[in-house]
Amino acid sequence: MNQNRLDLVFSALSDATRRGMLEQLAAGETNVGTLGEPYDMSQPAVSKHLRVLERAGLIRRTRQGREHRIRVDPRPIEEASTWIGRYARFWKQQFDAVDAYLKARADEARTRSRTKAKEQDKR
Repeated sequence: MNQNRLDLVFSALSDATRRGMLEQLAAGETNVGTLGEPYDMSQPAVSKHLRVLERAGLIRRTRQGREHRIRVDPRPIEEASTWIGRYARFWKQQFDAVDAYLKARADEARTRSRTKAKEQDKR
């Protein structure tokens, strides 16, 4: 996935209304009017949200007569998920390394503390 498209996908998903529209579309294809019903906004505002989703490649629009039918296209989300997955593995490895380091330091501190306590007991 190129960086520009990735930016468009994340930008589109950053808005709760657009995420809600995608959730509606997960149930199946619908028309523009139905997508806008749950939101207290004008038809032009709904269309603007749909253009953002369309530009990101997250939806596909077809015309049946005068009606615009909208369906979700999962490919951009799958590609973004793959991108996120690569970084998630990287950061998990980094956190695991930090965790191992901290545990080693804690073990060293416990060992020093026990050694110091034994030395004090001998006195």
